[in-house]
Amino acid sequence: MRISDLRNRIELSFGSDWAASFCKDIALSELGSKSVDEALASGYEAADIWRAVCAAHPVETLAHKY
Repeated sequence: MRISDLRNRIELSFGSDWAASFCKDIALSELGSKSVDEALASGYEAADIWRAVCAAHPVETLAHKY
């Protein structure tokens, strides 16, 4: 998965107004308590990050899971 695909799915799941804040401010335990942006900077694969987002927020991501 490309980083642009990850960001697009996050925007579709959480809305364009909240997506940037979600990526910057929300730490996910599945990512070692890192945010999406921190995980990307640390070298995590975009697909692994998306799986972590889906695990932490199953309702919000259900329509865009795959």
